[in-house]
Amino acid sequence: MPRRSREDTAETRRQIVETAVGVASVDGLEGLTIGRLADDVGMSKSGLLNHFGNKEALQLAALRAAQQRFRVEVWHRAADEAPGLPRLRAVAEAWVSYLERRVFPGGCFFAAATMEMDDQPGPVRDELAESMSRWLDTLATDAREAQRVGDLPPEPTAEQLAFELQGLIFATNWALQLLHDDGAPARARAAIDRLIPPAV
Repeated sequence: MPRRSREDTAETRRQIVETAVGVASVDGLEGLTIGRLADDVGMSKSGLLNHFGNKEALQLAALRAAQQRFRVEVWHRAADEAPGLPRLRAVAEAWVSYLERRVFPGGCFFAAATMEMDDQPGPVRDELAESMSRWLDTLATDAREAQRVGDLPPEPTAEQLAFELQGLIFATNWALQLLHDDGAPARARAAIDRLIPPAV
């Protein structure tokens, strides 16, 4: 395949996936139908199927693209902070900001996908569950380091702190999306300050 053709194919695929992420954040991963997406990107169903083969492959591509955008918008903004409390607080701030800035048109992609896919067995659910588990482990690792150096007390456990942070973010997304509560990010930050107070 000539280089230009490969580049054109890759760009077309990128545009399809980008559109799919936006659709899925609003209408859910199950809302990603081949016909709907073909119309949205202005191509035939057969043309779109040439890139992905089936709906499940398209869902997985959208999920992976959303994961990458989350890494850029949340993790990369905090990754250079010192391990432990500084990075944990930086992650929490970037996470709230990600919701506040509405990085995805439908709010937190993962909050919506989790509710939608939690009882739907298959590769999409499995990959989502693995991704969320890795994220909780990442949070717990920094919480554990903060406890080790005395920046946080030993209780609650690092795993419990990670669980509570995750719940806090999902609650913030719920308030922003369902209740249109623009005060939710400020309340989230106040709750974070209680859960993981800044070092003194």
